[in-house]
Amino acid sequence: MQLPREVVVGEGVIEQTAEISKRLGFTESTLIITGKKTHNIAGKIVEETLEREGVQAKTYIVESATIKDVEAVEEKIRALKPQVVFGVGGGTKIDIAKLSSARQRVPFISVPTTASHDGIASPLSSVKGLEKPFSIMAQAPVAIIADTNIIAQTHHRFIASGCGDVIAKFTAVRDWKLASMNRNEYYGEYAASLALMSARLVMRNASIIKPENEKGLRVLLEALISCGVAMSIAGSSRPCSGAEHLFSHALDIIKPNNALHGEQCGIGTIIMAYLHGANWKHIKETLKTVGAPTNAYELGLGKDEVVKALFMASSIRPERYTILNKLDLSLEECERIAKITGVV
Repeated sequence: MQLPREVVVGEGVIEQTAEISKRLGFTESTLIITGKKTHNIAGKIVEETLEREGVQAKTYIVESATIKDVEAVEEKIRALKPQVVFGVGGGTKIDIAKLSSARQRVPFISVPTTASHDGIASPLSSVKGLEKPFSIMAQAPVAIIADTNIIAQTHHRFIASGCGDVIAKFTAVRDWKLASMNRNEYYGEYAASLALMSARLVMRNASIIKPENEKGLRVLLEALISCGVAMSIAGSSRPCSGAEHLFSHALDIIKPNNALHGEQCGIGTIIMAYLHGANWKHIKETLKTVGAPTNAYELGLGKDEVVKALFMASSIRPERYTILNKLDLSLEECERIAKITGVV
């Protein structure tokens, strides 16, 4: 069970990077993985803060988010032999830093510049070019430094996406419990409770989760981090990823790079909540409140694309039992459900 040793969330906390690094015993050398934009937003600050305190900091700019980038970073790690790797940026940069450092058995610190999904704190990584279209196990960050001043500067769409990813835990946990009942799969009540608590927290505070509201942003960040911890405790993505995530993965195959992960998961959650007999209308209203899309049109998708994604979702990970396996929907039923929920 891998858990972060330090979680620091708040205004201006990025200035504490060197202090946190030293406290964890990383006093000599670091490698910062970031992108061009995120280097200017936060990477430079991390680098300068470390150097000012006598910690050597080398920066590597990642252009894309593929397995080749992971391999390039691994090569850099082997050459520089840093004590710790920092992932500074959005989900893709953090995923690359997370996976490359895990493969080279070097600790990793997460410094998110957005709050668009729970990858900022989870032990799982998702990069293009892998055999599977979903996340694989990497390692949990040894520390998370989430500066709300920096994250508040991002477009509200990313924050809304983060809400969608957290709210998805309502159906993910139901799917996990279903797999336990029908397939005798391991079900961890503590991990499930932590994921559900995070979802409820976001639902209750939906009206204040806005970029300019530091309190609301902190609520979302703490919920995303708790979801990451839930996955670490479970040893898999089960408490946080169910049929709604499979729906999102299917959309990624049908129409790649079309929308944000959390946006797609949010819409998937509306559909899966309906299938589970849960309060899907309340979920839909909450997504609207935080400014997340609730239908295909808002995602730039056509009816056929949504219906096809729903139909093929269960085949993405055949070993992962969800409500879709239990119901075994036909194409016509998929279309009917998408219409009932107002997704199309």
